[in-house]
Amino acid sequence: MSTQEHPLGISFEFFPPNTDAGRERLVGVRDALASRAPRFFSVTFGAGGSTQDRTLNTVRMVRESGFTTTPHLSCIGSDKGALRELLARYREDGIESLVALRGDMPSGMGGGGIGQLRYANELVEFIREETGDHFEIAVAAYPESHPQAANLEQDLTNFARKMKAGADIAITQYFFSAESYFHFVERARALGVEAPIVPGIMPITNYTKLARFSDACGAEIPRWIRKQLESYGDDSEAIGAFGEELVTRLCQRLLDGGAPGLHFYTLNQAKPVLRILDNITG
Repeated sequence: MSTQEHPLGISFEFFPPNTDAGRERLVGVRDALASRAPRFFSVTFGAGGSTQDRTLNTVRMVRESGFTTTPHLSCIGSDKGALRELLARYREDGIESLVALRGDMPSGMGGGGIGQLRYANELVEFIREETGDHFEIAVAAYPESHPQAANLEQDLTNFARKMKAGADIAITQYFFSAESYFHFVERARALGVEAPIVPGIMPITNYTKLARFSDACGAEIPRWIRKQLESYGDDSEAIGAFGEELVTRLCQRLLDGGAPGLHFYTLNQAKPVLRILDNITG
């Protein structure tokens, strides 16, 4: 990790741009967020390796900031040989941390294309078998339950299994109810999970996109928040102001309650995140 880390233990997530203009913009976003001395940046990875090369190239670009950069690694659609090769590439590049995920099934992929590893705990075990303690491994957590889990009990059991397989830290899906996070952490601790569970934070800048993301990933937008956002229509300034106030309060509540840090889903934008951080630390 960087020797100049933010006291809050903040971190930022990017997705790999698919255009030259997007890559140029991301350099500016990276530099703006690097000024806040994050614990690390992370870079997402498409299902079945669909963004593998773009992920690697983005990781290399982001690392030029001087801060730890952590690629996401998905096992769905990948065989052990391909994963072994990718782990070797990351080691050769000096990468020392990973976010290990099951990943989503690519559209149109049949059951035969799932891959040799079906679940994130199997991926964590595989990484440990192949590389020992070389990588710090983060995994995902779902305070409101994974959308494909039968119930919260099952999801908590699956989460504990991932952690016990060798993960060092967990990063949650975003949420807008602090109580869902604290309840999840309490239940996880009762199952023997001692590692840090860092809340994932989604700034609110566009209601349509937020609703689409949330419906897809199972993140709950409380009805009162939906109604307030709907009332603004296309007024992006009002949406941004309300979102900034709402997410600032959420972050402060989480930190006051003992959260070990904050992980921001930036959507490759700096300003909304910076405003929230200014509100918290100012």
